[in-house]
Amino acid sequence: MAAAVMTSAAMVMSSCTDSNDSPDMLIPTALVTVCPDSEGSFIMQLDNTTQLIPTNMTASPFDKKEVRALVNYTETVASEANDQIRHVHVNWIDSIRTKLPLALPDIEADNDLGNDPIEIINDWVTIAEDGYLTLRIRTRWAIPGAIHAVNLITGNNPDDPYELELRHNAYGDINGQWGDALIAFNLNGLPRPADDKTTIKLKWTSFSGSKSTEFELQMRKLPAIDPAGISHSMSVR
Repeated sequence: MAAAVMTSAAMVMSSCTDSNDSPDMLIPTALVTVCPDSEGSFIMQLDNTTQLIPTNMTASPFDKKEVRALVNYTETVASEANDQIRHVHVNWIDSIRTKLPLALPDIEADNDLGNDPIEIINDWVTIAEDGYLTLRIRTRWAIPGAIHAVNLITGNNPDDPYELELRHNAYGDINGQWGDALIAFNLNGLPRPADDKTTIKLKWTSFSGSKSTEFELQMRKLPAIDPAGISHSMSVR
């Protein structure tokens, strides 16, 4: 397993860390969107409505890039379950590979997207929220240091802008051990419904054939993000 992995994630979480031997520190507390502001500080969007305000960090470790991330935090002030703003101490945080979808027919070299099989794992980090689709994916990894390209394609169905396709190019690395990775896509550029809520249909090729599923998605207005140079795992791009 060569990517951001749930149970061993803290071993590679170097963005922000506090010395603590508690096993609870090895496990992510939440999946968030790291949202920097123009003045250099940042908040973490926990879900569609709740914001986490870091009390021990003045600037995002990911500079001005907006990314999805796993975070382990401790609330500094007790809050009610429905509180939409919570103050937290960040114990560690690590970004997830965060990308923009690609649109057809703008993609010239469709074959470069690949059509290698991939699995989507039903897990707490496989979720559509805050205008993002975050996925825990699984495939085979054999070649040390091999890079797999995973992309989300829009425009497959002219009649439905919310029908998306996940494409995987393993670049020949199609055998070996099963391994998982996390990847996130910013979908806030899709056509926006009047109430900012929609249902997206995701299609992909699994190891047992074609599959599809649906997610309820609520969008929000986001600043433009730079898809280049985002911190990410060494095994997906």
